[in-house]
Amino acid sequence: MATPLPDESTRWRCGGCGNLTRFDVVRTRRTTEFWHFDLSGEHHVEDSTTDQEDVGSVTCRWCGRADAVELVSRAEAGAAAQ
Repeated sequence: MATPLPDESTRWRCGGCGNLTRFDVVRTRRTTEFWHFDLSGEHHVEDSTTDQEDVGSVTCRWCGRADAVELVSRAEAGAAAQ
């Protein structure tokens, strides 16, 4: 089962240990980039857009569980931390 990415109103929480801040995230991105090369051949990316992003896994850095990471509202997570 894929773990959704948090947004402005949600965050991850580990249901096993309560961690709200440390996660190992494996994700795959497909991007389109505009590369600008100077005359010496060096480049830098001037523009980048993410076309597709998939989260493969999210693991709690504290307890190591990948099966307990859940998406919760930021307000709910803040109340649980107090």
